[in-house]
Amino acid sequence: MLRGIRNASANWLGRTVMTVVMGLLAASFAVWGINDIFRGFGRSTLAKVGGTEISIEAFRQAYNDRMQQLGRQAGRPITAEQAKAIGLDRRVLSEMVAEAALDQRARQMRLAIPDAEIVKRITGDKTFQNSAGQFDRIQFEQLLRSAGYTEQRFVAEQRQVMLRRAIGDSLSAAIPVPTAWLDAINTFQNQERTIAYVTLGAAQAGDIPQPSDEEVKKYFEAHKFLFRAPEYRKIVTVQLTPEALAKWMEISEADVKAVYDAHPDKYGTPERRHVEEIVFPNVADAEAAETSLKNGLSFAALAAERGLKQQDIDLGTVTKSGLVDPAVGDAAFALKEGEVSAPVKGRFGTVIVTVPKIEPGETKTLAEAAPQIRNEIALERAKADVRSLHDKIEDERGGGASLEQAAAKFKVPVVTLAAVDRSGRDPNGKLVADFPHGGDVISAAFASDVGVDNDPVAADGGYIWYDVASVSPTRDRTLDEVKSQVEQGWRQDEVAKRLQTKAADLVDKLKAGTALDALAKADGLTVATADKLKRGQPATLSPRAIEAVFRTAKDGFGSAGNKPDEWIVFRVTDVTTPALDANSPDAKRLDELVGRQIADDVFAEYVAALEDDLGTSLNQAALAQAVSGGAPADTE
Repeated sequence: MLRGIRNASANWLGRTVMTVVMGLLAASFAVWGINDIFRGFGRSTLAKVGGTEISIEAFRQAYNDRMQQLGRQAGRPITAEQAKAIGLDRRVLSEMVAEAALDQRARQMRLAIPDAEIVKRITGDKTFQNSAGQFDRIQFEQLLRSAGYTEQRFVAEQRQVMLRRAIGDSLSAAIPVPTAWLDAINTFQNQERTIAYVTLGAAQAGDIPQPSDEEVKKYFEAHKFLFRAPEYRKIVTVQLTPEALAKWMEISEADVKAVYDAHPDKYGTPERRHVEEIVFPNVADAEAAETSLKNGLSFAALAAERGLKQQDIDLGTVTKSGLVDPAVGDAAFALKEGEVSAPVKGRFGTVIVTVPKIEPGETKTLAEAAPQIRNEIALERAKADVRSLHDKIEDERGGGASLEQAAAKFKVPVVTLAAVDRSGRDPNGKLVADFPHGGDVISAAFASDVGVDNDPVAADGGYIWYDVASVSPTRDRTLDEVKSQVEQGWRQDEVAKRLQTKAADLVDKLKAGTALDALAKADGLTVATADKLKRGQPATLSPRAIEAVFRTAKDGFGSAGNKPDEWIVFRVTDVTTPALDANSPDAKRLDELVGRQIADDVFAEYVAALEDDLGTSLNQAALAQAVSGGAPADTE
């Protein structure tokens, strides 16, 4: 959900989409180089874009926010070294520079976004909607708090994002997608080919004698890396999640009833109302409109007089919490069906609302809602218990207890992976089963070591602790350990060599004019057909074989390995490329996809040119200090 709130705050021209232009921005940083360290920067300034300064503190906040976001995605904290390795500092600063440039250009162009548009954008964002698709104010406020936003800051960022989008749309809205481009993509994606082919297998390879000891030894020495034993680790884990704890919790009927009585509207379908709203620039205009309404003017006629269309006034059929402005919600849900309100001083101006239709709500009985309430209470209490147990286990570990000792004290089960490699397989090659979040834990364990005090991995609202108990390092196996595997590998290679030679001979004969049917009959083979083959689509043939088919012209011949012990020889009998119907859903989706790619490219070029036009400067020393957390140097 936190990722959703940040995406909602940024949209495609906000923080998250600035990564589209990272290539050009990174190149511009390379051009600036170390010559950007010059006098004129103050102690608090990291970069300048035209007349806009990016402060060190603003960068640090954005940089730390991004590190925390990556940490949540990875399930463990991201270190400064890891962030530096992926170029996070340059990426974040590039985004901030691009945003500052766009915001400055928006001010120069005197662009503005009406409050009503911002309200429509927020209430229409699925991140803030409930299961019924309606705006949920409680969810909206909770998500803002979780992401560290105030409502004022979020609304302000929405305004900036919409202004940036307006600039971006003006650049790319009228750019047509070249038909030749779409045709080329259509050909690559949708062209179908049919082949007639024969399959060469072990029988065509002939009898392969048992390899001599010298041949086995030579093969082993040449391919020793294939037979190395991987590194195995013994991992001790302790799993603690709310779902696990909630299963055995007992919730009293009194507790269930108390929750039901406190939130009667939560369990069932709340009342919904179709709400229409007209926003006025000032109170005087609203009062004049109220007089006109009392004199018989209809709400729709009033909207028409003010040049408003239905979509401009219609807030949809919503619950009370679905209205972003509480004052508007109170007024709308105090009206009877068809009534019009007096002027209401709302958050975004003075408004008059009407309710054309009311859909009554339905409430579940206590008995109907009890299972849901009981589960909610148990999960909530389990979350508190998880936090409490987390702190207790951490205290025990901090006091010198091992993970197993801490778990035993609080009767939390321990799960031990006796030996597992990086891919999650045991020494017998079997995947570890029934281990939630096993991939995350194993990956984290292989990034740690014996004796290291590891932070737990976040998992479903809980935690999974892990300790690396022992490490069996990778090593070269001896020939005696893997002799049967070596002999099998040698045999497969011999089969492949013979089949490749046989296939090449058959292709030469086909090119010389011998029919495929005749060749097949002479070798006791069967001619098969594979039709409607497409690139990247599942088929009976291997991707390697299909790739060879699409490199061969119609009526041409070719061969390719299909399996380790199987080779095919084929003739391309048909090539079909469906025409691209410009009105089909597939064509429209393709046009939109390519159009977005073109728009992104144009926008990236524009941002780079805009930064150059405004003048962009970077204080490299301040950047290094901001990332390291040191005090900035005074370069004045």
